[in-house]
Amino acid sequence: MIQSFIGYLQHEKNYSLHTIEAYKRDLIDISSFLDDKYSVALEGATHQFIRSWMVESLEKGLSASSVKRKVSALKSYFKWYKRSYSDFADPTAKIILPKVPKRLPVFVEASALNEEKLHSFFGDSFDKVRDRVVVELFYHTGIRSAELIDLKLNNVSFEKCEIKVRGKRNKERIIPVGKLMMIELENYLSLRFDLATILDDEFFFLTSKGKKLYAKLVYRVVNDYLSKVSSLNKKSPHVLRHTFATHLLNKGADINAIKELLGHSSLAATQVYTHNSVEQLIKVYQSSHPKS
Repeated sequence: MIQSFIGYLQHEKNYSLHTIEAYKRDLIDISSFLDDKYSVALEGATHQFIRSWMVESLEKGLSASSVKRKVSALKSYFKWYKRSYSDFADPTAKIILPKVPKRLPVFVEASALNEEKLHSFFGDSFDKVRDRVVVELFYHTGIRSAELIDLKLNNVSFEKCEIKVRGKRNKERIIPVGKLMMIELENYLSLRFDLATILDDEFFFLTSKGKKLYAKLVYRVVNDYLSKVSSLNKKSPHVLRHTFATHLLNKGADINAIKELLGHSSLAATQVYTHNSVEQLIKVYQSSHPKS
């Protein structure tokens, strides 16, 4: 039944491969526990069995957020299962999820991403120019790693100064790009066209062998750069996405506009950045107000 559910996520819900794999792992994990301990399938689980799995998982060191995510996958599975078996009673309805402490998104200071530092860190070879443009595009647009990797040549409009990306659940959105960033993209593109071999011609960003970029390479590029200019523990492409949103908000951008730029499905996902903005306001008040 799990495999049928995975097919539903792929063909009807249009979830990304990354999300589908996460659902599959989570459901298999719970299913294995139920089978080993209680000799029942997912559909035969009671809320007591699921609570037992939750307790054991937390005792083994699984974080509350991970447990919550896995239960969420289970809820989605049972919701799908009930479509075929209307009399099925969802056992997760009685489950109280563990409280997850709120974590503010970390971000990089703007000074760490200025042109002088970026140009001094990266060289003039094809790989180095590409890597610099990758870092800059993350910060300039707030796109996700998968969106950058899948960016295609025909998704970049130099005339309109915008890019079109395909986000989660295959949702497309248009992101405006500044003129200086467009110049950087053009400079990279001139080097890209000079590659001896181009195998994945439709994609904008390529390796020196002409192949489409891959996630580990993109992560390494960002991690290496942020390790030089920041003391943050997290140094992933997603940190640059957080940085994009936080800097926009701190400069007075409308939160609904930021939501659209990030491709969030609900405003709640974007509102987490307001906490960082409030922190900034407090600092300004304390350093500037005579009565602070």
